[in-house]
Amino acid sequence: MSDPGDPNYDIPDSEDQKPDNNQLDEKVASLQKSVDRLCYKFDEFVTTQSQAVAVDQNPKNKKNKTPNGQQLVQDDFTTDFSKDENEERGNWSGRLDFILSCLGYAVGLGNVWRFPYLCYRNGGAVFFIPYVIMLVFVGIPIFFMELSLGQFASQGPLTCWRFASMFTGIGVAMVIVSALVAIYYNMIIAWSFYYLFASFTSYLPWQDCNNAWNTEFCSKNLKPAANCTDLGFREGQNGVCYNGSSVYGLWNASVAKANGITPRPASEEYLYGRVWRLYDSEGLHDIGTLHWDLALCLLLAWVIIFFSLIRGIKSSGKVVYFTAIFPYVVLVILLVRGLTLEGYYSGIEFYILKPNITKLYEAAVWKDAAVQIFFSLSASWGGLIALSSYNRFHNNALRDSLIVSISNCLTSFFAGFVIFSFLGYLANELGVEVGEVADGGIGLAFVVYPRAVSLIPGATFWAILFFVMLITLGLDSEFALVETVVTSIIDVAPRLRKYKTWVVLVTAVILYLLGLLLCTDGGAYYLQLMDEYSGGWNVMLIAFLECIAICYVYGFGRFKEDIRIMIGDYPCCCIPWDGIYWWWAITWGFITPVGVGFIMVFSWIQYQPLVFGSYVYPDWGLVLGWLMTMVVVVGLFIPLVYYMVVAEGSLGERFLSIASPRIDWGPALPKHRALVTYVPGFVRDPHGKDTMQMENGIPNDAFNFNTHDNPNGIHNPAFEKEAKSRF
Repeated sequence: MSDPGDPNYDIPDSEDQKPDNNQLDEKVASLQKSVDRLCYKFDEFVTTQSQAVAVDQNPKNKKNKTPNGQQLVQDDFTTDFSKDENEERGNWSGRLDFILSCLGYAVGLGNVWRFPYLCYRNGGAVFFIPYVIMLVFVGIPIFFMELSLGQFASQGPLTCWRFASMFTGIGVAMVIVSALVAIYYNMIIAWSFYYLFASFTSYLPWQDCNNAWNTEFCSKNLKPAANCTDLGFREGQNGVCYNGSSVYGLWNASVAKANGITPRPASEEYLYGRVWRLYDSEGLHDIGTLHWDLALCLLLAWVIIFFSLIRGIKSSGKVVYFTAIFPYVVLVILLVRGLTLEGYYSGIEFYILKPNITKLYEAAVWKDAAVQIFFSLSASWGGLIALSSYNRFHNNALRDSLIVSISNCLTSFFAGFVIFSFLGYLANELGVEVGEVADGGIGLAFVVYPRAVSLIPGATFWAILFFVMLITLGLDSEFALVETVVTSIIDVAPRLRKYKTWVVLVTAVILYLLGLLLCTDGGAYYLQLMDEYSGGWNVMLIAFLECIAICYVYGFGRFKEDIRIMIGDYPCCCIPWDGIYWWWAITWGFITPVGVGFIMVFSWIQYQPLVFGSYVYPDWGLVLGWLMTMVVVVGLFIPLVYYMVVAEGSLGERFLSIASPRIDWGPALPKHRALVTYVPGFVRDPHGKDTMQMENGIPNDAFNFNTHDNPNGIHNPAFEKEAKSRF
């Protein structure tokens, strides 16, 4: 008989084609099966009586069944996490490792510095209406789809598209996006390290304007100058009052603002003049000097990433117990402190207690809600697929999706109270409205908040606490971004799995070297360019194609059964899967792609050339940005062209070939592939790796579905023997 590992091995078409065994062998095999069944029953009884497990594994008592009646053996609550289910690939070492990793990936810097700003800008509490709607119809569906896909196939974003090779480009695009974002995202973490080290002093360096990096327009250097001429000074036409050639103050703030001159807070000048050295650069064309202190902070960030990922998920899965939980501890501490500051209520009121219902009629508000949900959950960047690919097969992906998605949004909401309590205090101290000090993005994290804490007694402690929180928030997301790249490389070249430490090292070194550009005088200009163009509407195009691939090419009917054999018939308490899968059919098949399409179109309509403060990016700079966008888009379609060229047959046959599942598509382990009884001709062991005689007490021959004319379904040529040569 041919070796099953032989590429020329023919899969038997029926039970009748199996070679006959002699009578003695049959009796021995039958006896062995009976003994194994008895041992299985005994172990089950002992386990139940000791109450060491939560799930009864007795097949007669299981409620979860596959469509043709085959019993589903669940191990979600009976798994020994000290052992890997998939020994070749590896699995998470604890039940919370995956949830905390996903939560850390989703909950990032944007939750602290972007959501609160969007909320107050878009009508306060009213913003939660479109925000929650977009969470339900766009955010959670994409999140659940990606977790299910990665978990079912046990493959990363580059190789999980074997159900239709034409969509391999989706994985290519995801890896490109993750690599680009990982480069500049770690630079932001490096800035946080820079601020953290600078905070270990009794007097914070951004508290005054008497430093070498400060300019003459630093706010604390400007004096009242409404009576400029009475003081014997000269009134400039730009609204500035001059004492000789030196700036004394602003005699007309409105005129000065019209000329691009405004008082600059000391914290802003520290960021621009000391950290970025942006005052020494005229723009993209003027890169300037590489600064060793920033380069060392970036190196430190990459060293932490390397050692956290040195053993893959085995190490990062433990680090996240600190990096994912610590930010919540800090947020609680900061909220308690913020609520004790004078003026806090005005900040909270500005944030949430002044709803403007008319904002719901503005399309831009809905666009902001959709974009925030989409990017806050880090959907379609590949990280969710990479993380879930290390799950055990029967992990409840639906439960995890709901937990992480809802927790992420609640974190954003909670962080808003923290930030605006401090902004209320800052506005009260400066005697201005909260709206004049509120800001979003980098300005909030590195200008407004440092300015606020510098006015609080014990400023050093609060600054250290805040920047440690920013670092931990950023590291979780960076872990997943780099793991996405590394996982994809190893999935394409499995021989590198035993050299994963070296793969992580080489990846970190390359991305670090590319990030050194951001450590120059003009580095901040390039970071803004990368942030704007590397992960914009091109990511939404990825999400749109994901929905099309799953629902209309692979087929929702099959995908829902794939999910069923992973999570069972009752994944949500007492709610049956048959009662809720229609919701995912509607969202994945229509609502979510329409919503994502709306965001893309609106982004194109509202497109404005990038500006950074008063700096207008030159045309060649915008072309550079669009090249980053188009690299991702081109990556989507190059594999499609490649597979069409190398496939055999007519044009229609080629298209059908690359739109059909490969013979090795499906669960990684034969015992899980055996549960796919709803696909005619599905090959249980395409690689000939299964040498077990028993699967959970059920004999192997009970799981033999390697036939092509299955009476339970339609003939599927994708799994014929000829498919081996086609792919």
